[in-house]
Amino acid sequence: MTEPLPTASASDETTARIDAIRGAVEAGFPSTIADLTRLVKIPSVSWPAFDHAHVQASADAVAELVRGLGVFEVVDIRRAPVAAFGDGDSATDAPELGLPAVVARRAARNGRPTVLLYAHHDVQPPGRDEDWDSAPFEPTLRGDRLYGRGAADDKAGVMAHVGAIRALTEVLGADLDLGIALFIEGEEEYASRSFANFLHENRDLLEADAIIVADSGNWDLETPAITVALRGAVAFNMRVDTLAHASHSGMFGGAVPDAMLAAIRLLDTLWDADGTVAVAGLTSAGLETPAYDEAQLRSETGLLDGVTPIGRGSILSRIWSEPAITVTGIDAPDVANASNTLVPGVRVRVSARIAPGQDAGEAFAAIRAHLEHNVPFGARLAFEDVDTGQPFLVDTSGWAVAETRAAMTDAWGKAPVEIGVGGSIPFIAELVDEFPEAQILVTGVEDPDSRAHSPNESLHLGVFKRALLAEALFLARLDGRDSTS
Repeated sequence: MTEPLPTASASDETTARIDAIRGAVEAGFPSTIADLTRLVKIPSVSWPAFDHAHVQASADAVAELVRGLGVFEVVDIRRAPVAAFGDGDSATDAPELGLPAVVARRAARNGRPTVLLYAHHDVQPPGRDEDWDSAPFEPTLRGDRLYGRGAADDKAGVMAHVGAIRALTEVLGADLDLGIALFIEGEEEYASRSFANFLHENRDLLEADAIIVADSGNWDLETPAITVALRGAVAFNMRVDTLAHASHSGMFGGAVPDAMLAAIRLLDTLWDADGTVAVAGLTSAGLETPAYDEAQLRSETGLLDGVTPIGRGSILSRIWSEPAITVTGIDAPDVANASNTLVPGVRVRVSARIAPGQDAGEAFAAIRAHLEHNVPFGARLAFEDVDTGQPFLVDTSGWAVAETRAAMTDAWGKAPVEIGVGGSIPFIAELVDEFPEAQILVTGVEDPDSRAHSPNESLHLGVFKRALLAEALFLARLDGRDSTS
């Protein structure tokens, strides 16, 4: 069903140890997939409109898997406040808590480092069932791909950690010198609202020399990747108002600017004619990019025939190094309820991605200033529900990146590519704030056709197996490493 793992090349690890861990991954892979399918069946959507009892059930299932590894001294399910309110002396003062996360830790011994393994067990909403070829929470194997919401993002990340530790302990035993901390978050898909508080409250459990964030992707089915650049995020609602009440479009149209007209004219100023962002004050990162042509873009995105890409410069520089702005929602009368009326007000959701190196607050200020300067017809603007997340650039000079490169090369039979990602993982900036000395790496189990967040999300089993093996080899390398070297 899946292709065999590639032949290992000798590195710092002995060939015998690499082969033993490879064999353990292979032998345990059916159980790993069975555990993954059980997790995918739990509809652990963290958005407010969904039943959070499923998120709790997912946390319980993950905690059971972690306890079954038999290597951790502490395994717990915890929640942290989203924000503190009042003094906590009354029900009205009690802080809102985030969703349940699983934490675990085993202490390092004999001078070995500690690594923190991160993933998240919550998932995006599934969307419409009719857009899926199989039910979103009924994991379905077709060819070499496992389909289901969360199959790739990020319950496979959870199982990469679990499977890697299983393989490692099968070969080396549970009495490791390596310190391992585990943090499986329960609200990443809903803005990680309690993340900073959670880190602070659980700092002693989570502190580490290196942090692996398993929530990204790989270059292709045969080539691993280390994510070294992530764009930041700015999102907000903007209300556009022109009238105190709706008016007849036949009686007053042509003289009175309705809110939809004002909104369309205003939003159009955000881009040049070729789709490049036209907001003064948004910066570029200037990252070097590998070859990637329009045919590959079309294959990976479903761009329709005749529809042209937008922007200027190399395609990957537009995705990794440049800002992007998207209108992701409009509150206005739908077509079924469209009367002959001048709409007095509309609300839009604006989502921007900002280049590595730019502060997210500075970027929001630039976008807001642009909109206020270009508002047509004297329309009134109001801004609300502003969310920001900082971009991130990985320092690739540390020992953790070197060890990861070696482990990936042994697991995949090919050296990893360093990539940027157009998406954002804003909580990484909070990891840096809480653990400034830790080396942070961003890896993942996805491939360009995983379609995370979309209908028919899937996991390629060959990619998953190699990613799991790479993590197991990385942990084995650290178990033999002096934390001071």
